[in-house]
Amino acid sequence: MSMSAERLKQLANRSEDAIDFSDVPELDEAFFRTAKLVEPTSKKQVTMRIDANVLDWFKARGKGYQTRMNAVLKAFMESQSK
Repeated sequence: MSMSAERLKQLANRSEDAIDFSDVPELDEAFFRTAKLVEPTSKKQVTMRIDANVLDWFKARGKGYQTRMNAVLKAFMESQSK
């Protein structure tokens, strides 16, 4: 479900004082001692032939469909590597 442009504008204009952070744990020293930086992997642009109904199905789920397709392929790859 994507947010409307109007809703995103409202959220962007909200002051920090109006945001409820009560359910967000504070990041303390312990967090930063064990935290690891995870950088995104580089991607290569390719041309693929995909069945029209498969592409339509992913596109119907909205923005980011190519990222979701990559995630499905990656999950399959990782499951085959075990």
